[in-house]
Amino acid sequence: MEKNRKMLLIINPKSGKGQIKNRLLEILNIFIQAGYQVQIHITQQSGEAAQAAALVGEEMDLIVCSGGDGTLNETVSGMMELKRMPQLGYIPAGSTNDFAASLKIPKQMAAAAQAAVNGEPYLIDIGSFCNERYFVYVAGFGAFTEVSYLTSQDKKNLLGHQAYVLEGVKSLSSIKAYSMKVECETCTYEGDFIFGMITNTISVGGFKGLVNQDVSLCDGLFEVLLIRMPKTPLELSGIVSSLLLKDEKNELVYKFKTSRLTVWCDEPVDWVLDGEFGGSHTEVYLENLYRRIEIRRNVPKSEKKKKFVE
Repeated sequence: MEKNRKMLLIINPKSGKGQIKNRLLEILNIFIQAGYQVQIHITQQSGEAAQAAALVGEEMDLIVCSGGDGTLNETVSGMMELKRMPQLGYIPAGSTNDFAASLKIPKQMAAAAQAAVNGEPYLIDIGSFCNERYFVYVAGFGAFTEVSYLTSQDKKNLLGHQAYVLEGVKSLSSIKAYSMKVECETCTYEGDFIFGMITNTISVGGFKGLVNQDVSLCDGLFEVLLIRMPKTPLELSGIVSSLLLKDEKNELVYKFKTSRLTVWCDEPVDWVLDGEFGGSHTEVYLENLYRRIEIRRNVPKSEKKKKFVE
């Protein structure tokens, strides 16, 4: 076992009811036994995870973050500023942990810690947003997207997935449509849209297969979902059926893959990146950064049987 490797452990103490405090000694013991010298940064406010990763990341062999998807986003954003990129480990501790589920990273903290130091490296795509920010698994706008950052952490801890549903129902009567032009490499759409998300994940909000059944986290492509404004309750019902039944076609629902996307709107639109507010924009450019981060995980047996093909 290689000794004296350096690790930065970034912890969001508020995620997931603060359960990591009961597991911290066990986790640290796993890391030390694996031969790591561990430097710990406990975040106190938004943005600290990115700052910590950017400040000392190049000195590290491994950066491990513990928190929700927002903490993972910040950590990756900080790492993207580095000239020398360490590997990444993730101990999920949030209320949804969509990306951890997509990567099959264990929900149990000790098992996730083991995967962070003993798992196999896996290259993943990262999303670039307006050439100035990053997202790991989803960028979205419109109905329900504001729920993720307007729902309080206490309510997320208390209700979990139900918090998103409850807050979403409150805003259902005031769904707003945006007149937009959406352009990618192979298609252009224009019209009034109530929702859109650009994803690199199998699960969104705890739901699998919303955008596409065939998802790869390292193919250089986003999965895109756009929903046009329904004019009648029947059209709205058809949209819901299309999403829930997954394979059912609907003329108001567009699903496609692309490596880059540009969105124009006459008025500022609020965007959400990995569950956090991404700003208001009239023009947005999104690009898939192919296999940019190497994350450690336990590779499922089904994947071990497949040969990796570049």
